[in-house]
Amino acid sequence: MAAVTSLGLGKTMEKKLHSVGIHSAEELVNIGSKEAVFRLKAQYPNTCIVILYHLEAAIRGVEIKQLDDACKSELKAYFNKI
Repeated sequence: MAAVTSLGLGKTMEKKLHSVGIHSAEELVNIGSKEAVFRLKAQYPNTCIVILYHLEAAIRGVEIKQLDDACKSELKAYFNKI
C-alpha cells in the first residue's frame, strides 16, 4: 500500500487522515474525497472546503487549479450540506 503522501499530500494531512481511519493512498482513492472530508470535519471542525478540493485533486492526480468549475460546484454543494 502506498503512503498518502504519494498522492502529493503533506505529512500533516497524512497524520490527520490516519486519525480518521485512512491509512493509504488506495484507501483514500476508494473512500473518495467527500467521505474523507466528512470524517475530517467530524474530528477537525475547522476543516475548510479547500481541503476537499485538495483531496479531490490528489485523487485525480492533478493540480487543484485543474479541477473544473462543475467539479468545484458539486464539491461545494456537498461541503455546504455537511
